[in-house]
Amino acid sequence: MNVLVINAGSSSLKYQLYNMVTEEVLSKGRVERIGMDSSILTHEVDEKPEVREVSEILDHTTAIRKVLDMLTHREFGVLRNIKEIRAVGHRVVHGGESFSESVLVDKDVKLEIRQLFDLAPLHNPAHMMGIMAVETNLPDVPQVVVFDTAFHQTMPKNSYLYAIPTVLYRKHKIRRYGFHGTSCDYVSKRAAEFLGRPIKELNLIVCHIGNGASCTAVLGGKSFDTSMGMTPLEGLMMGTRSGDLDPAIVPYTLNKEELTLNEVNSMLNKHSGLLAVSGISSDMREVVQAMKEGNEQAKLAFEMYAYRIRKYIGAYAAAMNGVDAVIFTAGVGENSDVLRQAVCEGLTFFGIGLDHERNAVRSGEPRRISTDDSKVEVLVVPTNEELLIARDTYRLVLGEGK
Repeated sequence: MNVLVINAGSSSLKYQLYNMVTEEVLSKGRVERIGMDSSILTHEVDEKPEVREVSEILDHTTAIRKVLDMLTHREFGVLRNIKEIRAVGHRVVHGGESFSESVLVDKDVKLEIRQLFDLAPLHNPAHMMGIMAVETNLPDVPQVVVFDTAFHQTMPKNSYLYAIPTVLYRKHKIRRYGFHGTSCDYVSKRAAEFLGRPIKELNLIVCHIGNGASCTAVLGGKSFDTSMGMTPLEGLMMGTRSGDLDPAIVPYTLNKEELTLNEVNSMLNKHSGLLAVSGISSDMREVVQAMKEGNEQAKLAFEMYAYRIRKYIGAYAAAMNGVDAVIFTAGVGENSDVLRQAVCEGLTFFGIGLDHERNAVRSGEPRRISTDDSKVEVLVVPTNEELLIARDTYRLVLGEGK
């Protein structure tokens, strides 16, 4: 059975096609600059040259049609007919309190996703465009939605509620939702497999460190607390997001700089974090390089970034009354040995020992980077959100799967 996984953005669309018998990726690619006459479709198949096509793609419906044409292309495709696609799975950022697990798409599900537009105005409308585009091009193919927030619906009230008037929660559902849940779910299960222990017996801290970054306390396989809040802005310092800050900064800045709410929102989401402090880049690789060359602002940005990760790890170890393993994942977490070292060297107080040789190795597989006598395991586990989406889609459509 072949499952197509879609991640639709407002002007982009990423895809991967899986053979779910082997869980092999048959093809993957992306469409960029949707809505323009110079849109770019990039298509990849193992052991074949990458295909790059520039054309006019004005909407997501056309983008999906182009993807299907490429998947069935006589020379570059991997399918004889689009009927070989048995199901489509979608990543959806926000499921609110309505969805605690992946679901098959129907009329009620689409209505609920629309009602959540206000909670994720940059993401959910784009995801809906992807769903509708697939519906137009593949009207008889079942679709499944997998929510980034679903994994965190197990958080207890003392974790997800804010200390504000409860009427705001009752009327507007203002609470912590958390994100990167699909990644946390996948990575925590892979970590348990790697350690050879039942996940229900483990206290894990998952550090999903990419351009967006979060820490999650996973207690017995379930989300107990997470650093991102009602939106992805809260928590760790990130590539362009500020992370935690005093809420009074917003009205103070509005008054002092005569900014609008939209301008402050843009500042905190797009012009803060590593980019703002370093003055160089939101890319950790460039910040680390500048730090090595003696740039003091880059050094400060790096230290602030690592310090905040350490703080959350310490807080979650206390919240769960202990931790068995700390896991690094996502782009920065998987690839920056310098950051992992900076974080772990400040955590020796609860028994973490980092093996520097293991930490320096790069691999696409889960690996241990702690010393043999470390009281807390430190792992690097590559994330694979697309595979989890494909598995959930397979399970819900056929009632089976891994």
